[in-house]
Amino acid sequence: MSDAAQPTAAEVRAAAEAVKAALDRHLEAVENRTGDDDPAVYDAFNALAAAAEAYDERLYDRYDEVTPFEIPGADDSLPPYAGPEEPNALSVLIRRDYAVVEPQRLLAQAQRIADIEEDEDQRGVNVPVVGTSVHSALGVLFGEYEPDEIASRHKEFGLEEGDSTLWVSAADELPEPGEWLSVPFDQADPERVVCRFDVSSVFDEDELREERMDLEGES
Repeated sequence: MSDAAQPTAAEVRAAAEAVKAALDRHLEAVENRTGDDDPAVYDAFNALAAAAEAYDERLYDRYDEVTPFEIPGADDSLPPYAGPEEPNALSVLIRRDYAVVEPQRLLAQAQRIADIEEDEDQRGVNVPVVGTSVHSALGVLFGEYEPDEIASRHKEFGLEEGDSTLWVSAADELPEPGEWLSVPFDQADPERVVCRFDVSSVFDEDELREERMDLEGES
C-alpha cells in the first residue's frame, strides 16, 4: 500500500478505541441477556467483530503488524439454523456485484447485440439504439445473456467482478405464483439458510496475510 493510502496513526488509535467500546457493549449485552438467542448479544457480537476487523486492517496497513484475533467469516456471522429439518421447497438467492470499468466496451458490445436483433424494416436508419447510455447498454446485455454467462464473460463486456454470494434457503412450501416478484429479496431469512457460498477478494487478502504470518513464524 502506498504511503498516501495508509491510515494515519490517529485513525489506528481511533479504531483501537472502537474495539474497546465494542468489547464493553458486548460484555454488557452478555451480562444482561434474556436467553440463549438474545438479539442484543447477537448485534453486539457482530459490532465487535466489525470493529476488530477494522482495527486489524488499519494496524496492518499502518504498521505492518497483525493481531491475534480470528475474525469470523461470513458463514460464522449467520444465526443458528431455525428452518425445517426436511424442507419441502427452497429458494436460491444470488447476488453478484460488478464495476463498470470500461464503459466504451460495454456500449460497443450492447450496440452490436442491438444491431443483430434490429428488424429488417429498421435497417439503414442511422439512429443508435444504445448511444452513450450505460443504463440502456446494461438492459440490452442482461436481456440477451443469462447471468451465469455474463459472469463467465464479464471482461468482454467491460465489467469487473466484485463480491458475490449465493444463499440456499429452506422453505415450507412454494409461494403462490407471482407472490414475491415485486419484492424478491425482502423475505430472505438468515435463520433458514441451509448453506451459502461467498466469493470476495477479502478472502484472498486474508490468505496472503496468513501466509505472511506463517513465513514470519518459520524465520
